This record gives sequence, structure tokens and C-alpha cells, in this order.
Amino acid sequence: QVQLVESGGGLVQAGGSLRLSCAASGSIFSINAMGWYRQAPGNGREFVARITSGSTTNYADSVKGRFTISRDNAKNTVYLQMNSLKPEDTAVYYCNADVRRLGELITRGYWGQGTQVTVSS
Repeated sequence: QVQLVESGGGLVQAGGSLRLSCAASGSIFSINAMGWYRQAPGNGREFVARITSGSTTNYADSVKGRFTISRDNAKNTVYLQMNSLKPEDTAVYYCNADVRRLGELITRGYWGQGTQVTVSS
């Protein structure tokens, strides 16, 4: 089993900052890319940011220059530093990781349970 647990969500005023964390645990051999997605009420899940095992990053245009993704490979943890938050950033944020489990040769995608981020105007 592999579990992803997010933390760090909450309520913040527009212009404020939050830092999300997502820790992976379980029978992990290696983790390739890790990323963040979000889903606002009435909308589908959308890509926010992604980081490879070699720390190559890419971002959705809507968050470029405001959000920063990073990871600590020793802790199997990915972070999302969110600055200059806007009301339209309000959503449930989900962590995703491409994990190769112990004893397996393939990589599978796993999701966290989500953490709520609410930005008030």
C-alpha cells in the first residue's frame, strides 16, 4: 500500500500565503514525478504544478510566478508554496505521485485525499 497525506490547507485573505505538504508512505521503491492538482466547486480537477525526481518543474499558467513546487526526496514529500493568493485559487488541492512499489516493475499513480484552500476577498 501507498498513502499520500496532504496538510497545510486553510483560510487566508487575498494576497496571503500558504504552504501545502504531501508525504508519501508505504511500500515505496521509488517516486518519479510528484504534483499538485486542484478542483473548485462545479469544476473538473485541473493541473497546478509538477516536479520530476530530477527537480524539473512545470506550472499551470494561472499560478506561474506565484506558486513554487519543491520536494524532499529523503522524506518522500512534495511541497507547494503559494504566494499572492487570489479568491480564484479557492479549491480542494490534491497531491499526486508516480510510485514504483517494492517488488514491482511498473509505476502507478496515487492520489491524496485533498486539502481545502479558501481565499477570501
